Amino acid sequence: MRKNIIRLLGIALIAVILAVSCGMSGSSSSSISGTPGGRPGSGPGSGHGPGSSASSITYSGAVEISTSETQSGQTYASSTTDESALLVSTSDAVTIENPTVTKSGSSDGGDSCNFYGLNAAVLVKGGSTTTITGGTITSDASGANGVFSYGGNGGSNGSSGDGTTVIISGTTITTTGSGSGGIMTTGGGITKAYDLTVTTSGQSSAAIRTDRGGGTVTVDGGTYTSNGLGSPAIYSTADITVENATLVSNLSEGVCIEGKNSITLIDCDLTATNTKCNGNAKFLDTIMIYQSMSGDADSGTSSFTMTGGKLTSNKGHVFHVTNTNAVINLSGVEIVNNDGDVLLSVCDDGWSGASNIATLNASGQDLSGTILVGSDSTFTLNLKDGSTFTGTFSGNITNAAGSTVSTSVGTVNVTIGSTSTWVLTEDTYVSSLTNNGTLDRNGHTLYVNGVAY
Repeated sequence: MRKNIIRLLGIALIAVILAVSCGMSGSSSSSISGTPGGRPGSGPGSGHGPGSSASSITYSGAVEISTSETQSGQTYASSTTDESALLVSTSDAVTIENPTVTKSGSSDGGDSCNFYGLNAAVLVKGGSTTTITGGTITSDASGANGVFSYGGNGGSNGSSGDGTTVIISGTTITTTGSGSGGIMTTGGGITKAYDLTVTTSGQSSAAIRTDRGGGTVTVDGGTYTSNGLGSPAIYSTADITVENATLVSNLSEGVCIEGKNSITLIDCDLTATNTKCNGNAKFLDTIMIYQSMSGDADSGTSSFTMTGGKLTSNKGHVFHVTNTNAVINLSGVEIVNNDGDVLLSVCDDGWSGASNIATLNASGQDLSGTILVGSDSTFTLNLKDGSTFTGTFSGNITNAAGSTVSTSVGTVNVTIGSTSTWVLTEDTYVSSLTNNGTLDRNGHTLYVNGVAY
């Protein structure tokens, strides 16, 4: 009897160890790893850990600027944990020209780093408008974002900030640690970036990164490259607009939008090679739109808009929507799908709490491939202004691990505008069709609400 009890305890212990190991798959091995909801682009420790309140943080900088000042050609360096190399903490205007910034000294600050800027190489807070021109900023530590604009709203999503604004141009930013984005904006902060060269290599280290409390980010020109797991080129819990930029993700999604937030790309070149899932994610994709329910983003309509430019997807689905209501607007985008033919999927993934709903508005846009709509999901396609869709709909969906997610198509609504065309590539089932343009059956049958059209 005693032996049986010991044996059962041993089996239980092994099961616990395996469960923990699986739950942390893809997470950073640092002490700030692990996120509620398993957000694919989240910072290690986001949502729990020390520093959950901005008021509890003691900020320090190797150099601290607390009044209006202009500095040129200076070196700022810190190897101390939880200390920024340069801390701007004032409501006054500050100008930094051609700086050399180096930051080492990893942090286990969790939320304090992700939400409030602790341990960043350069941290701007307090309402300052800080202008940084040229120079280099290098971070070689965990929890050490390159340039951090914290707007002071305490991580309250949807709240305005205190006016903190970072205007940065012509600067090279390089980070290597986990939880270390290139340009980071939270708490209602504002970031305006021009012609930057940003490279990140750590886990959960998007080149253009935001977190709780959101803010506004505008980027014009430059190159933004991410190399780490769970590190898209752009991670949005804010309103982000990027123009005339090159965006590259070499392991993760190209961009992620969480919850009621947005990304707008204008004349950008985006390339992603998403070869490994992170967190709860079960699909490989280039554009991921979702809601983790971690509290780091309000629920609501997520928005992705791309006008002009080129979108290259080297692995997985081009678009993937789960656990949110997403609106995708495409106009004149060159889409290159180098892995199969799935243009978009909307279905269950590793999250719950909301519906899987997606709308794709195409204006002057060529689309091709299969659109996957899970049995409990809803998709709407609006073709207008000379758009063409060559493809079909399906509900037969398996995830990256080969597990079945859906076997029948959900609700699909299609509207074809007067100058637009849908060319079928297989027999296809939809829930509703409004056809004011051209439907080319191409030898196939279209069923509308179960009836051959």
